[in-house]
Amino acid sequence: MKMVGKYENYAEWYLDMVEKANLCDKRYPIKGMNVWTPYGWKIMTLIDSFTRKELEATDHGEVNFPLFIPETEFKKEKDHIKGFDEEVYWVTHAGKNELDVRLVTRPTSETAMYPMFSLWVRSHQDLPLKVYQIVNTFRYETKQTRPFIRVREIHFFESHTCHDTEEDAQCQIEEDLDMLDNIMDKLCLPYTLLRRTEWDKFPGAHYTVGIDTVMPNHRTLQLGSVHHYRTNFSVPYDITYEAEDGTHKHVHQTTYGMSERLLGAVVSVHGDDNGLILPPAIAPFQIVIIPILSKKSTVDVAGAAEALRDKLAAAGFRVKLDDRDDRPGSKYYDWEIKGVPLRLELGGRDIENGVVTFARRDTGEKGTIAMDSLIPGTQLILDDIMSTLKAKAKAFQDDATKAITSMDEIPKEDTSELRIYSFGWCGCEECGHKFEDEHDIKILGTPYRPEGKFEGKCIVCGKDTELQAFAARTM
Repeated sequence: MKMVGKYENYAEWYLDMVEKANLCDKRYPIKGMNVWTPYGWKIMTLIDSFTRKELEATDHGEVNFPLFIPETEFKKEKDHIKGFDEEVYWVTHAGKNELDVRLVTRPTSETAMYPMFSLWVRSHQDLPLKVYQIVNTFRYETKQTRPFIRVREIHFFESHTCHDTEEDAQCQIEEDLDMLDNIMDKLCLPYTLLRRTEWDKFPGAHYTVGIDTVMPNHRTLQLGSVHHYRTNFSVPYDITYEAEDGTHKHVHQTTYGMSERLLGAVVSVHGDDNGLILPPAIAPFQIVIIPILSKKSTVDVAGAAEALRDKLAAAGFRVKLDDRDDRPGSKYYDWEIKGVPLRLELGGRDIENGVVTFARRDTGEKGTIAMDSLIPGTQLILDDIMSTLKAKAKAFQDDATKAITSMDEIPKEDTSELRIYSFGWCGCEECGHKFEDEHDIKILGTPYRPEGKFEGKCIVCGKDTELQAFAARTM
């Protein structure tokens, strides 16, 4: 059965895609808490592996903190608890006994980690402190849930660092963004870095940089964020160090986090009307081999297919031999839905000619690879798939962005004309709120790394400004 069109009805297409590709099972009896299936979990763990690689290479140590946070610790940073007071789950009883101190199930880990940081950090020699964890967080999502994109139990990575100066903490932000670029390259996802407005930054942060990408419906999805805290958390949690001159100072802190939304974005950005299209770097199977058997052939196709699998696997490819007793067309359909980047078909005639037939999932292109150049030929195609996916996604994001000078250019409701809008803004909060309220659209922020100098007028009040803002309807 053919799926509904991706651009015809993105919301329905997405749910259909996740179900048919068997990425998770949403039938667990708590709304927004889904069961990861083996195929979906394998993709996520591959994404996690690139995250771990980047963090380990930059001297971050992996930790694992408890799920529960005492209310006494959670309340120490007033802006932080105010930002989460409607989202957290509370534990009030242990068995039949009411707890003296209520417990919060982790919405994020600042208030869990920082009481311990105050014990771990004593001297300037303990700095920088750089740790991370990959865990589940819990937030009571009140909007309509959607697998990976809007859930109540969230697979989440977060790094936390402490530094002796604000300048060193800022260097950490730049390192985080370098790591981000490497990770997103593996996912073939374009993104923007926007410094969030004061009213939309992370609770307790000095500033927040949002990481956004564009969905097929021209709404944006926040994949993660990077936060500079200055001493906003180290003061209430008393995280201090003894400097070389013997004085005691509060540390400067940063965090960086992304979630399973990365998988939701991969599904949305790269998939088509026939199923998933996975970047080879995160595909559980980069290659699927389909033997084309014929009763008329005297060639041992099954044996040759096994040898082909073993040769590719020995070269480091993740490869699946589909030797099920089923028609080739049915197998093609199954693996197209799952988004395997490269399909290899091997029949008697291929063996006689010393080739294997290939079909690319991204473009549908078909051809042959000579057996005597199997490994480099296969790698060349997978590399080109990565490049093609990146270029196509970047072109879509660029096309979805539109510069405007008047609020009248924004459609009142979602239509095919909806875009991500760039415009002049004076930076005034009053103008920002007026813009958002009149058009039910969110100011995502201002470029963290501006491309050249901007000159224009505030789209609300008309004042001259050098500040460029971006706005969109969000997922």
